[in-house]
Amino acid sequence: MYAPSAGNEQAWEFIVIRDKTIHRKICDVHPNAKALLTCDTAIVVCGNLKEQKYPVDYWVLDCSLAGGNIMLEAYELGVGSVWLSVYPNKYRSENIKKILALPPEISPLCVIAMGYAAEASPAPENRFRESKIHRETW
Repeated sequence: MYAPSAGNEQAWEFIVIRDKTIHRKICDVHPNAKALLTCDTAIVVCGNLKEQKYPVDYWVLDCSLAGGNIMLEAYELGVGSVWLSVYPNKYRSENIKKILALPPEISPLCVIAMGYAAEASPAPENRFRESKIHRETW
């Protein structure tokens, strides 16, 4: 909840799900959510559209930053995580809203599957690319 947000609106909501039945229901409507079948916990990051201050969907950016912070903290605690996009896919959004009984003003952005790895993860690859950094102009 310390992620930056537009106008400090903090228009996010979080649903912690440990119920395997709900994990399976999400898998039924999200073809890439198989990680939910073996994870311990999932967090659904949602935007609260009633809390938006501006007529622009900054909630998407704000909730993305909050979700990223969740994943960084999980890593710090030795917990693996994977981001499962929901928004902007209408089919996923509508069905996950039904599964979780979300009110109309709450929009799911993503599901973050979390758990301890069954085996050691490989060392992270170096993704730094100097060519992606531009100074002063393009």
